Amino acid sequence: MEPDEDRLDRIFMALSDRTRRAVLRRLRDGPLTAGDLAAGVSLSQPTVSKHLKVLEAAGLISRHRDGTRLYGVLAIDSLVRAAVYVSQFEEQVDARLDRLAAIVERPREELHEEPGEAP
Repeated sequence: MEPDEDRLDRIFMALSDRTRRAVLRRLRDGPLTAGDLAAGVSLSQPTVSKHLKVLEAAGLISRHRDGTRLYGVLAIDSLVRAAVYVSQFEEQVDARLDRLAAIVERPREELHEEPGEAP
């Protein structure tokens, strides 16, 4: 069994590319072939196929053959794994957003007071 850190490395590396993220968004609606994914974008079918291989190696998609056509299918498990990892930092993000909200909500006068001045 592969160490979880190695799998996360592959998932986040795959997600770091905007083309691969676009492919995942297109696969939300259902299985597509490399040709389907290449149609309407400025990428060749072989280029799309290379991106699909990276996504498959990261476990973000699976590929299934139907006759002569090979379809990419969104695989949710790796996305869940990435979301669980990122959610570990939710508390820190929330705390920072709370501090930002407190600053934004301060009266303007308070923000322009000189240090040591009485309110």
